[in-house]
Amino acid sequence: MKAEIHPRYELTVISCACGTNYNTRSTRRDLKIGICAACHPFFTGEHKFVDTAGRIEKFTRRYSSAQTTRRKKL
Repeated sequence: MKAEIHPRYELTVISCACGTNYNTRSTRRDLKIGICAACHPFFTGEHKFVDTAGRIEKFTRRYSSAQTTRRKKL
């Protein structure tokens, strides 16, 4: 590798908005992020599931009337 053309690779502290700090190495110094694995809903188990049953029921209600009118025409 050529000398003096690569960026410096230094110790870095990554700080999350929740207060968690991660020590790593990077070409940038002191990174600040908005969400991390300690506070992300997927990893903490606090995420909400979408009510798919309600969507399916709405779909069947909407299109069941179309099937009955189609049967009457035949």
